[in-house]
Amino acid sequence: MTRIAVAGFQHETNTFGATKAGFAEFEEADAWPGLLRGDEVVGGTAGVNLPIAGFIEAASAASDIALVPIVWCSAEPSAHVTDEAFERIAGIVLEGLRAAGDIDALYLDLHGAMVTESAQDGEGALLSRIRAAVGEALPIAVSLDLHANVTEAMLRHASSITIFRSYPHIDMAETGARAFALLRRQLAGERLHGAFRQAPFLVPLSAQYTGATPCRELYALLDAAAEGELVSADIAMGFPAADIFDAGPAVVAYATGPAAAAAEAERLLAALEAAESDFDAGLMTPAAAVEAAMATDAGKPVVIADVQDNPGAGATSDSTGLLAAMVAAGAQGAVLGLLNDPEVAAQAQASGVGAELTAALGGKSGLAGLGAFEARYRVEALSDGHFPFTGEMYAGSVAELGPTAVLRVLDGGADIRVLVGSKRCQCLDLAMFRHIGIEPAAQRLVAVKSTVHFRADFEPIAAAVLNAEAPGANPCRLDGVPYEKLRPGVRLGPLGRPFAGPERPS
Repeated sequence: MTRIAVAGFQHETNTFGATKAGFAEFEEADAWPGLLRGDEVVGGTAGVNLPIAGFIEAASAASDIALVPIVWCSAEPSAHVTDEAFERIAGIVLEGLRAAGDIDALYLDLHGAMVTESAQDGEGALLSRIRAAVGEALPIAVSLDLHANVTEAMLRHASSITIFRSYPHIDMAETGARAFALLRRQLAGERLHGAFRQAPFLVPLSAQYTGATPCRELYALLDAAAEGELVSADIAMGFPAADIFDAGPAVVAYATGPAAAAAEAERLLAALEAAESDFDAGLMTPAAAVEAAMATDAGKPVVIADVQDNPGAGATSDSTGLLAAMVAAGAQGAVLGLLNDPEVAAQAQASGVGAELTAALGGKSGLAGLGAFEARYRVEALSDGHFPFTGEMYAGSVAELGPTAVLRVLDGGADIRVLVGSKRCQCLDLAMFRHIGIEPAAQRLVAVKSTVHFRADFEPIAAAVLNAEAPGANPCRLDGVPYEKLRPGVRLGPLGRPFAGPERPS
């Protein structure tokens, strides 16, 4: 039997975020399972749209494969992973490899944009330690998020890399299955040569939607990346909220010969550079977005994305700029979610349905410019935040959002309800509203704290989708971001000004 060890360690790090990810954050279940060990990895991820689930399913279908699960964990995107958490989880992986005995290969479900308190390239640091422990010959297959900031260290220490090809990430499990297919070829004795190129500009998350130009056309180019000597090619759009040397889009290609891999990487890089002027974040002021939504009468809601307060990109999910604009405009038939405020959620739970309360909602992160919205509210519904997701993105997952409440704003003459939760969680699934009695399709305006992921579930019910540039910790206009560590010359956004930065870190 061929024995393959499997493990996962996922974090997307926003270096401008308000809170760090300690070990407790990786233990905690939220939209995805909490920390899983041993056989829990298989049972706890089965049927979930996760790369490791797709890998396990594909590998389990082969009669000659035996899996050795070690650990899987993730934490909600935030600021840096603490060194203590990184050391503990890396230690679990390395100890699991030692305990596994003789193995023929390793699969790792990673993100690609992890930054620790001490390392800009968390995945590169982890892979370096693993490679030192298992030797140069062992095949190591890695899957990465579409927002990965791919580095030379990742390419050097991994034997193969596969990357999500959709944003929203509806192909996570599929990417894990592709990782198994590449690993299978290596186990059969085939040597894969990798090539890697970085684009000279950053792309804000709000311009990375793969359902629109230019990402739609760029990702279509990958369909031809399995012909002749070519085996696989992928594009990572990068995660610009990570202030690191290697932030930004990159391409990775594998072939049976080095020249073919290099040629494909050059082809994809050229396509990326040619498309630079086509990337558009489509940002509107909150007031303009609300005005446009209220002027639309199509029998379907207008969805406004609060793109810069997306907790799925490490933002606080408690900013109130868009809410204030909705109230100021007297928005009618409007809902907003998910606003993270455990204190107000607890106050609503204690008060009960029908109670009226005065509260300073949101704005508790301490980040500059992200204040609370003080008003009177009526408690309209309560839940424990435990419910199954129903959309493609979180397929198979169960939400654990803690005490949750629907609050109606009583001041200002608007008709607005706010979904308030106790954990940061990106509002990308209709079940987040429906589980507590709100039908999004029946509203005039639905405001979501998300950047792109919501589109998979919300676009089918929407008359239009608008991006609002309200304050938040996920910057989508990059020329004003106070970067310090980017590589010199990289442009701050498509056609943006070049960054004058430091030398490569040691």
